[in-house]
Amino acid sequence: MMVKADQRHLYVQVIERLKQDIELGIFKENERFPSEFELARTLGVSRATLREALRVLEEEKVIVRKHGVGTFVNPRPLFSSGIEHLTSVSSMIRDVGMEPGTIFMDVSETDLCEESMEKFSCDEKDRLVTIKRVRTADEEPVVYCIDQVLAKNLPSGTENLFHDSIFDAIEKSGTIRIAQAVTHIEPVGYDDEASSILRCGVDVPLLVLLQHHYSEAGEMVLYSKNYFRADKFSFHVVRKRV
Repeated sequence: MMVKADQRHLYVQVIERLKQDIELGIFKENERFPSEFELARTLGVSRATLREALRVLEEEKVIVRKHGVGTFVNPRPLFSSGIEHLTSVSSMIRDVGMEPGTIFMDVSETDLCEESMEKFSCDEKDRLVTIKRVRTADEEPVVYCIDQVLAKNLPSGTENLFHDSIFDAIEKSGTIRIAQAVTHIEPVGYDDEASSILRCGVDVPLLVLLQHHYSEAGEMVLYSKNYFRADKFSFHVVRKRV
């Protein structure tokens, strides 16, 4: 297991070796690493070199260091999606071979406030439907969804949302197709409501996606606030130089 000398910096070689060992299952997800003294001795490097390697691995989210407890291998996210690809939560779950489901749903219908009328570019005659759901992957809660949509854009109501995606429910009439969304991502360390609902403690961060969804005609038809477990989901974006 000892690191062999080559032209690269020694800490880079340590990073590569530890990643290989994690890939091979020598170090398993959520398993604690040996002590710095023991690991440095096994790798044949100084503790200073090892600490630099661990610092980089922590920045890359490969490991997590818990003060007074030890260093652990971070579990890999089950779902990884390009943020530029607009897809439903149900589709994301199915794409990795798991079955989407819902274990909680709360639906309320209210009059529109001034802020909502401005957001949806509608008048006070419309009604706003707010849908809160806990989405599961193979029965494990992974996303807490809060969706807001005008009642007129849910032609079949909300009964099927225990099984269908919100996209399918909106597009069922055939008159609306969601074409794009403006998305803001906010990291949240802990949220009293969402973390409790998703059954994760203070050590499991959340990723919140705030999204305004628009139809092909440019009409905003859906506002969503989705809390994703960061140990289950990762998002990336392709950036091109212009």
